[in-house]
Formats: sequence, structure tokens, C-alpha cells
Amino acid sequence: MRNFLLTLLFCCLYLMSYAQANNTIELGVIDSIHSNILGENREIWVYVPDDNNDGLSLAKTKYPVVYLLDGDAHFYSVAGMIHQLSSVNGNTICPKMIVVGIPNTNRTKDLTPTKGTPHPFIDSAMIAVSGGGEDFMQMLEKELMPHIEANYPTEPYRMLIGHSFGGLTAMNTLVNHTDLFNSYVSLDPSMWWSDQQLLKEIKAIPSGGKYKNKSLFIGIANTMSEGMDTLQVQEDTTKGTEHIRAVLELSKHLTSHPNGLNFEYQYYPNDDHGSVPLIAEYDALRYIFNNYRLKLGPTDFLNPSADLVDKIKTHYTNLTNDFGYTIFPPEDLVNQMGYQFLQLKKLDLSVEFFKMNVANYPKSPNVYDSLGDFYLATDDKTRAIDSFKKALALKELDYTRAKLMELESGDKK
Repeated sequence: MRNFLLTLLFCCLYLMSYAQANNTIELGVIDSIHSNILGENREIWVYVPDDNNDGLSLAKTKYPVVYLLDGDAHFYSVAGMIHQLSSVNGNTICPKMIVVGIPNTNRTKDLTPTKGTPHPFIDSAMIAVSGGGEDFMQMLEKELMPHIEANYPTEPYRMLIGHSFGGLTAMNTLVNHTDLFNSYVSLDPSMWWSDQQLLKEIKAIPSGGKYKNKSLFIGIANTMSEGMDTLQVQEDTTKGTEHIRAVLELSKHLTSHPNGLNFEYQYYPNDDHGSVPLIAEYDALRYIFNNYRLKLGPTDFLNPSADLVDKIKTHYTNLTNDFGYTIFPPEDLVNQMGYQFLQLKKLDLSVEFFKMNVANYPKSPNVYDSLGDFYLATDDKTRAIDSFKKALALKELDYTRAKLMELESGDKK
């Protein structure tokens, strides 16, 4: 599985990149902000999907945003997987998303919510600078997020991904800044930190709906001594196993006390603390967006029922309700179905799909051009001319102009 994911990653990184005039390959851009809260400049790495209906739509496509801690370490893998799962081979397993990678300046300071206590995993120098997590989160909420939302095409859906200390930060944010994100991914979090203070806080939260409409995926690495299993390690009391014991205890508690949380955890026996992020990030995206993909089979195309349009509309209405922002069926998918049913002479279905795109993407000249093709194929020249003119009113397209000129010249003969 790991080799497959690595192959997938390298392939999708190649596919998602684009060649520049100077023969370089680019994945994203390096941006920066000055933080008054932290008193420093912060570099950020930003990936925006290269998708705007091939430049045909006048309305900029908007995307959910992934905020990625330890951004310089995980930016390539997360951006690559999101591209693969949302775009390559027609995949719609997850939405196309902006990725905001946040590199570190002082990792221990920023990614620990409280001062540390003596522990074999850390030294006195780390303890001395620790506990700046709340200031870091204030920077993210009050400075970084407004910058991203002002300068990039964002939808109001946010995901936070963190590993190790970053996983600890993700858990602390879920608990103490619950509504800042819609979903959380915590990869082998350092729940042992500060005598398991955050774990104790989580276990003390009374039952209720504190986490309603929030999603969390926890990935757990195998950090046990050889020969141990997850049952044996929970009986151990040594400091060397405290990391995995604390994460297992957290996962067990959230399973029995979800407080409205949409929650899943996965243990990876063949991955250690350093290797677990890649495979766990993949599983997290598959879990959190489990219902995102529109599942259509061969019969939906070869022998479609009359309610196929309603099936698609219902699916995206449900996604809109689940994720809190309007999600339309993808323009290219709907267009493809319109043309396919036109070729199959299923005209009632074909025109329904073309009209669906016109209703959902009124600023795209492509949808009017396609509807014009339908009317042209069904010998409705008047409506074809009207549709082509609407497309050209939005943007001059050579192929649309050619079809319109041919129609109008034919009328004059």
C-alpha cells in the first residue's frame, strides 16, 4: 500500500504541475504576511487548483481551504493527493481545495498549547520556549485567514491538518476553538505533552453536542517496542510507550463519547511516527469526504431512468447541506452527460443537463455554446442562434462565432 501511495504521489505531482515559459515546473506560490501578534514575518506556501473551466468562465471558481501545519514537510504530498482525488481520471472523491502550508519558525513554541513539563522526549531548551500555541492560533485566525480569504478564491469550509506537535495543535483547536474549522486531521498527535494535560481536558468535557457538524480523523503510528501489540501496550506504564498509549486512550474515549463528532481513527502497524502522515492523510481525505463522490454506474448512462437528473440534483443538494456552502454538479461532468445523451438520442435528458449547466453557471459562455449545439442538432435554429449569441456576449469564441455565422448566412439564402 505504501509503495502504491508513493507512486500515486509522484505521478500526480507531475500531472498537476505545469510548464512555464522558462521550463520550470511549479506546484504553488510562496506568499507571506507580517504578524503583529507574533512580531515576525511568516512565509506561507499556497496551492490553488489550476481550474477555471479552461478560462471560459467569467466567474472565478472558489474552493475550500486546507490549513496545513509543518507546511514545508507535508505541502507536496497533501496538494498532490488532493489534486489526484479531485481531478485526475475524472475523480471527484474529494473537492478541489486550496492548500495553505505554514512552515515553522519555532516549531515547539507555535505548536504546543501549554508549557511543557520534564519528559524523556524533550529537553529543557524545548520546555523553555514552549507554550505559544494560543498566540499562534490567534495569528492564524486574525491575520492569516483574513489574508487568504481576501487574496484567494475561498469557500467557507476549512480543514486543519497537523502531525505530531501539529496533531496536538489540531486537537487543542478542536477543543478550544471548535468552530474555527469544519474538519480536523490529527496525525499521531503528541497527547503525552505536559503530563497529558489536553487529554485530561478532553476526557472531562461533559456529554452533549459540543462537536456537532465537525469531523475528525486520527492516524496512529506504531511506536511500540517490537513484540508489543495495541492491547499489551495499554497495560504498560513506562515513559517510552506514553505517546501511543495517550493517542489510543484519546481515540477510545472519542469513540465512546463523540459529543456529536463525526469521528474515525486508524492504526497503522507498518508505519512509524515519521512515515504515517502520507498514508493517514490519504485515508483522512477518503473518510471526511466519504459521501462527496457522485456514484454513477454504467446503467445510468446506457439505460438512464427519468429520475437521473433529480438523482444528481439531490446528491449535490445534500452535499451543500453537509458542507455548508453551495456545491453545484461540475460543469464538465454535466456537459459530458448532455452530449452523451444527445448522441444516444435521449433528447429530453440531454436538454435537461445542458439547461442545468446554464442555471448553475450563468457566467460561462461554454454552457450557452453547448446548449446551442443541442438546438443545432435538433434543428431548432432560432434557439441555437439565441444560445450562441448569449455565449458570445460573455466571451468571443472562434468556434461559437463560426457556428453562428454559418447559421445566419444560411437564413439569408
